[in-house]
Amino acid sequence: MTHLETIESQSVYILREAYSQFRSLAMLWSIGKDSTVMLWLARKAFFGHVPFPLVHIDTSFKIPEMIAYRDRLAREWRLNMVYGRNDQALAEQRTFPAGRLTRVECCRTLKTDALVNTLSGQWPRYRMDHATGQYVRETNPQPYTGVIVGVRADEEGSRSKERYFSPRTRESAWDVGDQPPELWNQFKTDFAPGTHVRIHPLLDWTELEIWEYIDREQIPVVPLYFDQGKGERYRSLGCYPCTFPVKSTAKTVPEIIVELRTGKFRDIAERSGRAQDQEDAGGLETLRREGYM
Repeated sequence: MTHLETIESQSVYILREAYSQFRSLAMLWSIGKDSTVMLWLARKAFFGHVPFPLVHIDTSFKIPEMIAYRDRLAREWRLNMVYGRNDQALAEQRTFPAGRLTRVECCRTLKTDALVNTLSGQWPRYRMDHATGQYVRETNPQPYTGVIVGVRADEEGSRSKERYFSPRTRESAWDVGDQPPELWNQFKTDFAPGTHVRIHPLLDWTELEIWEYIDREQIPVVPLYFDQGKGERYRSLGCYPCTFPVKSTAKTVPEIIVELRTGKFRDIAERSGRAQDQEDAGGLETLRREGYM
């Protein structure tokens, strides 16, 4: 087996194990390259069908091309597509773009709070109606106790402390010091009732491997990752007030791979274009302890 086949097989195994062990399972889809690779792997793992909901947290400040891409793939692949949103904070303009919060506080409000309450079923969830292409409010949403997330250990410091199966409290809080050991591909999936578990099938993938796999599989990704003639492209995607492109002339996946293989970004963090990371001296660990993805 090639290296890509080996890590693909491991991720497929994790996805199937999660599906067999957790009755109320969902997958977070940020629309970025990592979670889209994870979605592709899920389709492979279950023979073209994704047997659990895809959950997106919509801050209302995502780059428009991201939302258009989300809805197009949801229709084409017949995904069980759900989104959650902090409608109250948006109505009250408690956001960074409105000048009411710092970037980190805005992330906590529009992402962490929205994610935790969407997963728990405490806040409304909106599901795509494939007959109309519109989103309708779910009635009586039930909590998701197992949540598949596309984080990678090499992307950002706090993510390197994760496990493939990472327990949280009922409120999604993360105790970094209380993680089960995972030795020799032995994974703990038997947790106490009420435990919320995050599952990370891509944990040991690298940025280069993600792009190599996208190239091999011809996975469609958001065009924002490619230079459109301005000598810049997005390396990491988020909300438009806090996400900035990097200097790059890569217009295709193979050109991105060349950039990564030759060390163009060796001294530049993958999330260097995410302004909230620079604002929080602790990286994202504080937010992630509270439930952030």
